[in-house]
Amino acid sequence: MEEEKNENTFFPRKRSFTFGAYESVKLSGDEAGAEPTEDYTMDILDPPVYDSKPVLSASNSQKETELFEIIEKLQGSRLDEQRCEFPLPLKSQLLTIGGEQPIILPSKLGGYWIDPPVEMLADVSPTSSHHGLQADSYELMERDGEAKIYHDFFRSQYHHSFTAIDPTLGPLVVSVCLEEEENRMRVILRMKECSRHRVFSLSLFHSIPSAVELAKMLCDRVTVSKFEAVTYLKAPVLISAFDEHRMSYNFKFGVLYQKENQLTEEDILGNDEESEAFTEFLSILGDTVQLQGFTGFRGGLDVCHGQTGSEAVFASFHGREVMFHVVTKLPFTEGDPQQLQRKRHIGNDIVALVFQEGLTPFLADVIKSHFLHCFIVVRRVPSGKTDDTGQAAYQISVTAREDVPPFGPILPDPPVFTDHSLLREFLLTKLINAEISCYKAEQFSRLELRTRSSLLESLQAELSTRSHCMLGDPSASSLPTTENVRGASESSGGFIENFKRAIRVRSHSFETLGVPRKISGISPQKPKTDKDAESDCLAPAEVKDPTSPQEET
Repeated sequence: MEEEKNENTFFPRKRSFTFGAYESVKLSGDEAGAEPTEDYTMDILDPPVYDSKPVLSASNSQKETELFEIIEKLQGSRLDEQRCEFPLPLKSQLLTIGGEQPIILPSKLGGYWIDPPVEMLADVSPTSSHHGLQADSYELMERDGEAKIYHDFFRSQYHHSFTAIDPTLGPLVVSVCLEEEENRMRVILRMKECSRHRVFSLSLFHSIPSAVELAKMLCDRVTVSKFEAVTYLKAPVLISAFDEHRMSYNFKFGVLYQKENQLTEEDILGNDEESEAFTEFLSILGDTVQLQGFTGFRGGLDVCHGQTGSEAVFASFHGREVMFHVVTKLPFTEGDPQQLQRKRHIGNDIVALVFQEGLTPFLADVIKSHFLHCFIVVRRVPSGKTDDTGQAAYQISVTAREDVPPFGPILPDPPVFTDHSLLREFLLTKLINAEISCYKAEQFSRLELRTRSSLLESLQAELSTRSHCMLGDPSASSLPTTENVRGASESSGGFIENFKRAIRVRSHSFETLGVPRKISGISPQKPKTDKDAESDCLAPAEVKDPTSPQEET
């Protein structure tokens, strides 16, 4: 009985969800578990008056001490708001299983797939010789393969655009380009849920069809009877910004370090020293850079004041910039077992690498985060097991939430790499493809659909209004002009820039993370000068205001 009691009390602690990059989300009702921060602040600053003799005023040093105590209490309260209770892990049970464990163990509650499946790894030898696929066969996925069609085929040629509001489908924007040399017509129909693109041979028509006819040929659900022609001179800039709002060449990933017998989130996030093997692995991923004054993609890290550490790992890869949030390079907080300062970055990533040093398996759901959807786990083969060149071998396994579609490149059989250059090519390709695939998960896709809908609604309204101004409509001439559009090639112009920041987010919030806020209307605004915004977190799912600039570009 005493041993059972010790097992049950050996791991009591609070666990945390990640709510945002630098701000905690204030929950309502019972979810908060505490009074609102504002009331708490007033209680501290204005203590109740008691019927007692007046106390002599404190000295200046005492007042300063009290002020710092107040600040410390407020900061502590903000951190505590991000903590909540979770069931104890099955650490003691796992340690008694015995035998060699796989790289990843499935969640007891399910909800994750593992590649390769656990049963397939039973007879895998970590030192099996293989060559795997060549690096030139690793293809990077595109988040939106048709995003550049308008830019590539329309903007350089004479074309027309039209707008309408369909009773069923909502705002529509159609672009038509006549390619006479090829005797064909190219059409793009933009709707809330998607854009459709087709090329028609002119031989199909006796005369040039109307915008309504073309729209119905692309989608038979179109019921609008009339389109308005777009005459705004800067319309191609705004349309390009809308079409390309999902494109991104910047990525950020977490890097966790799991030592032998570490099975909990607190253990993994609490590692503060790098072993020689871990340092070698980081050198394979990219270059260690000094954050102070760093001018590349920073992934939300502080490059001015050192608040997120002094170093990071950065990689340039096939025209893309990748910043790694390495757990041991982020600030370590004494006295905080959950290391929320680290989790604010890693917990806001969508994909994370896990480097295993030892044979302890990684639990698929050990890191509690609403955002992390995929883990790529790399286990270093025990010392002494190297190839002919003396390079260490690495075994790989992947796990993701069940609604994340599979993504390439496929793992070799067996999933072991000895060529470090090939390993780097594989991992960076796999990480980027993993994030793009994660956007297709249900929670992300719902959020993305809402953002696209708001984007298109604003685009249609802007094009319509500016076109009326061009035609001399007195009712439209009194509206404010969008001078920000002139810099759209640099910042995508006003409201479009805000939406781009929203949709390119690497960290997302969902229904459980907040209360609805009322949208006050969408209006053009000046783009921020710091395009690498401090916050990496989208607005909560109920929030209908995707114009909030909360993501770096």
